Amino acid sequence: MPPISLSQRSAWTRRQAISFLMQQAVENRHVLSLAAGLVDEATLPAFECQTALQMLLSDPVRARSALQYGTTQGADGLREQLVEHFARLEGVPRSELGVGADQFLATTGSQQFLSLAAETLLDPGDICLVAAPTYFVFLGVLNGVGARAIPVTADADGMRMDALEDRLRELERSGELSRVKVIYLVSDFENPSGVCLSAERRREVVEIARRWSRERRIVILEDAAYRELRYDGEPLPSVWSCDPSHEHVVYTQTFSKSFAPGIRVGFGIAPRELVGPLCDRKGNEDFGSANLNQHLLATILASGQYASHLQQVLAGYRAKRDAMLAACDEFFADVPGVSWVHPAGGLYVWMSLPAGISTGFDSPLFSLASKRHEVMYVPGELCYPADRPDWTAPRYQMRLSFGVLHSDGIREAIRRLAGAVRDVLSSPGSAGR
Repeated sequence: MPPISLSQRSAWTRRQAISFLMQQAVENRHVLSLAAGLVDEATLPAFECQTALQMLLSDPVRARSALQYGTTQGADGLREQLVEHFARLEGVPRSELGVGADQFLATTGSQQFLSLAAETLLDPGDICLVAAPTYFVFLGVLNGVGARAIPVTADADGMRMDALEDRLRELERSGELSRVKVIYLVSDFENPSGVCLSAERRREVVEIARRWSRERRIVILEDAAYRELRYDGEPLPSVWSCDPSHEHVVYTQTFSKSFAPGIRVGFGIAPRELVGPLCDRKGNEDFGSANLNQHLLATILASGQYASHLQQVLAGYRAKRDAMLAACDEFFADVPGVSWVHPAGGLYVWMSLPAGISTGFDSPLFSLASKRHEVMYVPGELCYPADRPDWTAPRYQMRLSFGVLHSDGIREAIRRLAGAVRDVLSSPGSAGR
């Protein structure tokens, strides 16, 4: 029997790290996971969803509409609520937002929107500039369309704009500027680093994209998945709001982190000329996300239940963030060469070990942590594009999630992780592993 011939795109998407991590979580349920990007089950809005579903299904007309096929772009009622919701986040009246429901696309989480945007904008060999580090699942999306992810140095204020300009100049000199299609940014509490792009850099990146859009427009893809999970400080303006023309920034957000991942509703906002191509691409996949879920979320947004539930979510995650930072202080303060970011929001703490200690799947540390100490993390190297001749990904970092475990579990997991790190540091020849 001859083998089945797989497509090139199948080869580009095989062996995704997220699949390995999910498999490990399922097969090792006794292991405390600081890897899973899942949300805290205690925050899930069972009562709110029950109430909204009863309200929705008690009206036969609305119920049948929700149980019927929907439209590719998304239910009208949801998209109208999304405009209102986005206007509140932007702090402006709807009439001053400068965008209407016709530019909103409801998707199966923001992950689908990221995939649609990559499929629509990028051909094999095209270039997407990303912060180093960045969301590792999106790096898989880029691999899946054959695009090239090129890293741009980041610091405590996010992607550095001088480094971005340097990359663009390099690509211009090499004759590849025309292949630059997208700049990808997680603007608030970046997954994995937890940092926010500063307000000044948000304005600068729009100006840079505008100035370097010569042969073709460079699109900024703003991923605001964690925007509403702020525990300290004042909100920052979106990158989208820094583009008065609304022609350079494509924005996406999700309700998976702030409300419930099980309903799988996210949305994107795109320039008018891009809405049709995105809908065409989505039409090939599902010609519309789950209609009942969209009607459910629209009902919740309209009722005011979402806003009140979000405050409970923020209180819970703030306490868990504080528990993780306190545990790091308790168990890592005396471990030489270890540092970590103190995020003002999001779900992750980014930790760096001494440069000689590898954190990868094939490292002694990952083996010790997962098998002997029974704790799991995300290796930081996953959050960088593949090595280039002029750049090598750091191997000594890790992403730690406080989303799933309760506060006591977080403390115990950090204690176990510190034990694994100490074991590696104390073992002969640990440097350079």
